[in-house]
Amino acid sequence: MFLSWTLVVWVCLGPGVPGSGAANSTSLNGKARSCSDLRQFYTGKGFTLNGVPREEMSGEHLRMCPQGPTCCTGPMEDGLARLGTQETQDLIREAGRSLQAALNALYRSFDSYFMDLHAKSERSLPATLSPLGAVYSQNMRLYTDLYADLRRYYRGSALNLDETISEFWFRLLEAAFKNAAAAKTSLSEEYLECVAKQREVLRPFGEAPRDMKAKVTRAFVTARSFAQGLSVAGEVVKKVSQVTLSPECERALMKLVYCPHCRGLASVKPCPNYCSNVMKGCLANQADLDAEWQNLIDTLLQVASSFSTEPSVDVVLSSIPARIFEAVGYLQDSMDTFTAKVYQMCGTLDESGTGSPPSQEQQRKKGASLTASPTAGLRLEMQVSDLSSKLREMQQYWVQLPAALCSKLASSSSSSQDKCWNGMAKARYLPEVMGDGLANQINNPEVDLDITKPDMTIRQQIMQLKMMSNRLKNALDGNDVDFQDASDDISGSGSGMCQTGHCARSRPGGYPPDNNRVRAGTEPQSRLYRILILFPLAVLLLLR
Repeated sequence: MFLSWTLVVWVCLGPGVPGSGAANSTSLNGKARSCSDLRQFYTGKGFTLNGVPREEMSGEHLRMCPQGPTCCTGPMEDGLARLGTQETQDLIREAGRSLQAALNALYRSFDSYFMDLHAKSERSLPATLSPLGAVYSQNMRLYTDLYADLRRYYRGSALNLDETISEFWFRLLEAAFKNAAAAKTSLSEEYLECVAKQREVLRPFGEAPRDMKAKVTRAFVTARSFAQGLSVAGEVVKKVSQVTLSPECERALMKLVYCPHCRGLASVKPCPNYCSNVMKGCLANQADLDAEWQNLIDTLLQVASSFSTEPSVDVVLSSIPARIFEAVGYLQDSMDTFTAKVYQMCGTLDESGTGSPPSQEQQRKKGASLTASPTAGLRLEMQVSDLSSKLREMQQYWVQLPAALCSKLASSSSSSQDKCWNGMAKARYLPEVMGDGLANQINNPEVDLDITKPDMTIRQQIMQLKMMSNRLKNALDGNDVDFQDASDDISGSGSGMCQTGHCARSRPGGYPPDNNRVRAGTEPQSRLYRILILFPLAVLLLLR
């Protein structure tokens, strides 16, 4: 189990001190039993001995522990109850930090892998595109800008990926057309925009732009959503792990952990089923995360698996320079035809002399292959396998948490079922174990919960999980649905706002955006429409 290595040994809750094994009010000679063992234990917990009895007394004053001969006063009971709650909350937070650390490690591993693919692809630009001559050498910033925009998008910037890639092809056509035109010809902005409009019909780059955009969009949408999914999962764990335990849970924990000490049964561990009912009651709201948590992990697993689906993510990124090379080569080979049609639609230039430059067929070389190297393929396979195996380990976290806490506290020996602390005495625990989640605690004999009043912080985190899962499912189809609420707490992924100077320009003549593609740059009306749709759903979920 994932939690088996996340919890520290419950040193503070499990120290056994010598006990009598039974709570006798008097010793064999008729004198009251000494409280020396309890006094030693109590000071070991950091309390002072002020008000601590030296001998056992009647326990009619007890409010949380069963009444009977005891060494605990009312104030001692209150202090130990607060201590038990704090220790339990510390354990829950420690377990949460361990899970967060595991999620952060997965994020760093994937982020490093994906950014390495991105960097290697960018480094291959000169070797692949230099045979294009001036179209590359005089416009190197154009290609590096594309990679910078892709990197910003992956990091969380609200670039419209469809517009960004279309803008790249417009600027590339502009550069190629200028290069083909006479050196002294002045090309106005209006004329270049007219040239751009011809792309929709003439497709001067062939099918490479459309094919590359579809594959690159899917790769970056899924990669960004996967990274965000890991970040959102970590933030949910952090917030839920910090939720304060209820007063009802405080009383139940006192009875479970420290009442045996008050009764002189310090060496007797709680019965396993008894501990389970206490922890399931205390963590009932947390267990309600289980359905959406598992849904998120399942969807993350699907996205991770999609990275190796042909064309795999490493192939897509490594082949970007080759697709550009292919597109420019297509344009250079058909420049005469394209130029003639542009003159027909936009008018001739002041100086003739356009037309294709001397044939570069001998100058160009074949672009990079669209298949990744065996080493890259093996690394992707290992990356997906590692991500998947670690995600599966986390899948049962919320419903396994009570058992993980009890594993260090309760008796583990089947032979001690009749010799464990059952909340009242050293005897067998008879009630049945409750199910997981708030609704199943209606008859919990150990923790009195109002199942009609769920914890609102946890309900909000359930909504976060649901929205992130929906985003990931859309990413599998190449769609980037912008749920701002789900990305507000993503650490290290950017503000989600367009950064000054880096927003894609809207230029005419781009390939029409595919309707089922990226929608990160939706209009304000669309964002308002989504809010109006999602608000009733959020209210319903919070009232569940």
